[in-house]
Amino acid sequence: MNIEQARFNMIEQQIRPWDVLDAGVLQLLAVVKREDFVPPASKGLAFMDTEVALAGGQRMLAPRVEARLLQELKVARHEKVLEVGTGSGFMAALLGHRAQRVLSLEINPELAAQATLNLKRAGVLNVTVLEQDGSRGLAKEAPFDVILLSGSVAEVPSALLAQLKVGGRLAAIVGEVPVMRAQLITRVDDKNYRTTELFDTVAPRLQGFAERSSFQF
Repeated sequence: MNIEQARFNMIEQQIRPWDVLDAGVLQLLAVVKREDFVPPASKGLAFMDTEVALAGGQRMLAPRVEARLLQELKVARHEKVLEVGTGSGFMAALLGHRAQRVLSLEINPELAAQATLNLKRAGVLNVTVLEQDGSRGLAKEAPFDVILLSGSVAEVPSALLAQLKVGGRLAAIVGEVPVMRAQLITRVDDKNYRTTELFDTVAPRLQGFAERSSFQF
């Protein structure tokens, strides 16, 4: 496989047509080596338009979904970011290249260890991976400029929204199979939030988050 040609094709045939037009994001995807963040047995899937299986039943998001979320968050160099669901560490690496500091929470011990190793090998030094349940965020480090949930949830917990700065943004994929939607939630002031619907997609569930109750009166 010609890796650089495959990377080029991923960017031009999958990501750019999905309304990812931010030159900085496209350049970053050309530089950060996605193939170094997929399990060795899945190297051939690194640039395909598909999720990649990880340990513990988790999955890397498809490249176009990762790219679109990164574009919509508009992360700036001075900002502090919280990611929930480190997975292989690839999205954390992308965030690290754009932010001042990234804290990434991963509930699976094997994934947390592997992501830490992947990030070290890639020379990404401003990302810290913490092995813990991310459903309540990281209050001791709050507030955050940006929070990203790298997987789907039934609904965004209020505890996470409370950890956003005013003007801060949270991106998540919200809903139930077969209808899920990526949302960008912006904290307008101390009590109010604005939600923007971004795009329809389906993503694997993040562990540790509550499901909606199916009980009805």
